Amino acid sequence: MNTSSIKIFITDDHHLFREGLRSILENETDLTVVGEASNGKELLNNIGQQQVNVLLLDIDMPECSGLEVITPLLEKYPALNILVFSMHDDEHYFRRMLQKGAKGYILKSCKKEELLLAINTVSTGDSYFSKEVSSKLIFSNEKPRIYDKIYNTPLTKREIEVLKLVAQGLTNQEIGLKLFISHRTVDTHRRNMMEKLNLHNAAALTNYAAKKGLI
Repeated sequence: MNTSSIKIFITDDHHLFREGLRSILENETDLTVVGEASNGKELLNNIGQQQVNVLLLDIDMPECSGLEVITPLLEKYPALNILVFSMHDDEHYFRRMLQKGAKGYILKSCKKEELLLAINTVSTGDSYFSKEVSSKLIFSNEKPRIYDKIYNTPLTKREIEVLKLVAQGLTNQEIGLKLFISHRTVDTHRRNMMEKLNLHNAAALTNYAAKKGLI
């Protein structure tokens, strides 16, 4: 192993994708793949066994998604450079991963040259976003946010996301799948909302959402 090479850990739930990615990266003399994981739980268990410069992290994975794993991961390894490598080109995902501490975000549709540029950039601690991501982030900054329409509410942004889905009649399990969090986390958000708003059931939460213009 080249000791001066950039050491990469790949996390994605598709074996063939990881295999192809490893093949591409290991053809580069300055890159070394030091480990792989198929989900967030496996990542947390294995990444500490290696010195890692760049973590390539997918979002959609079983057991523990990229969205769920990034916070505990950075709490344990705060210097880790995380590059999200996803099929999602939705501004919602960009913002959430960046807020959680990812250094970059690129799409799986990118060319090899862009992937290598992104890896080299985030390995130094700098940020890298694909053109598609950058343009959507810039455009979204010009649009009024839903949160600006909510006055005098003690709810957090995450609680508002959960509230909107509660108002749509979704169960905790369904909300968890949509937001990539566990149903227990959804239940905690619901209880916190009801306590903050002094409301006692889903119907009351739905009524509150309607008054605030969320549905």
